[in-house]
Amino acid sequence: MPKLKHIALFKFKADCSAEDIARVWRIIEDLPKQIPGFLDLTWGTDASVEGLSDGFSHSFVAIFESVEARDLYLPHPVHQAAVAIIMPMLERVIVIDHEIA
Repeated sequence: MPKLKHIALFKFKADCSAEDIARVWRIIEDLPKQIPGFLDLTWGTDASVEGLSDGFSHSFVAIFESVEARDLYLPHPVHQAAVAIIMPMLERVIVIDHEIA
């Protein structure tokens, strides 16, 4: 069964502080500890030199054990609580998923 890579790009609102962004990371960092099927997580600040980020400054990549695990994650109460806190801080978010071997 293929694993699934879940990629999110964040463009924070201009009034978000470094402390706000650190709080977002702490919330996201706790997700794998609380949601079954969440295998791995990386997070970081844009380091590209190409100038193509369109204002998206942070991203995270989550690995799920399967498409079904991702499907359980999306409505999971812990994820939904995180979304409720994080979304008001974002100007835009892009999410894309793909299966991996």
